[in-house]
Amino acid sequence: MAFDFATVTAPFRMQPGLRALAPGASQLTPSRPGERAFEEKLAALTHHADQALLSIPGFDAGTALQTLCAHAEAEHPRALRRSPDGVHAPLLGWGLQGDTVAGDGPAEIGRCLAALPAPWRLAGLLSLAFAEDFAVIDGQTASIPWLAVSLPSHWSPQEKIGRHFAQVHAPVADNRLLLAASEHLARLVTGAQRWERFVWTIVPEARLDMHPQRTPKRPWPEDADAEGLVRGAFLRTERQTFIPLPEARQAIFTIHVESRPLGQAVAAAEDAAALHAALATMSEAVLAYRSLAPARDRLLAWLAARAGSTAR
Repeated sequence: MAFDFATVTAPFRMQPGLRALAPGASQLTPSRPGERAFEEKLAALTHHADQALLSIPGFDAGTALQTLCAHAEAEHPRALRRSPDGVHAPLLGWGLQGDTVAGDGPAEIGRCLAALPAPWRLAGLLSLAFAEDFAVIDGQTASIPWLAVSLPSHWSPQEKIGRHFAQVHAPVADNRLLLAASEHLARLVTGAQRWERFVWTIVPEARLDMHPQRTPKRPWPEDADAEGLVRGAFLRTERQTFIPLPEARQAIFTIHVESRPLGQAVAAAEDAAALHAALATMSEAVLAYRSLAPARDRLLAWLAARAGSTAR
């Protein structure tokens, strides 16, 4: 699903911003070899699986994984199919028969899956078959006991595993609303209703995998004018949804990261105006947290021009 600019609000606040998903709305996006998300996920799972696939000791993700498989098959049967002897991802040419990797697709996919510990191979297959990253939320403890995250946005999954919602959001700037809502959010998203939210920022690089140990932050160019800055700027967005498991008081948290050149992503005057209003009302703490302070004035100048010029 394309980023919804209607979710960009001003004055900007760090807040949950949940909205109910319409019946039948899709939550997953099939992935194919050659696409950026697939290639970056494959690299992360091949070389850094221990940083992407994490669980607290003793946690059983079996119910969540089977629910995710059923949901994926119902939405996208061409991307995932279940059978009595296993799970197959037709677009990848690989699957699992029990814990055994089977298929005749690109060899690098088979090698990646076979190298994973057997209990993690299904999570690995799902991670490659779909563009989304996944986490399990425990509504009883308001914590995150399980993660399969290959494309984090400048955060480390190793530091979030097993943490309470309030601890997860503790580093976020201006986080008062998020912290106050932590317990309520955990109960809400593990109920029967499906939810979604969108988050966004502007960054000076296109890469999707921004794990801090793998991708150091790139600084904004100091000497570029507004147009020059924007030529190297990207609108990075996340669509986050929740697939509930109300009987288990859990939810599968899905994260679809996308990055588009800012000049292409902001095509409409109203979209430029919305981003301008939000960026102009970000606090100094949020600007620092998102590394936007050095670029703020130049981005505002470009967005103001785009809001005016595209309206004529």
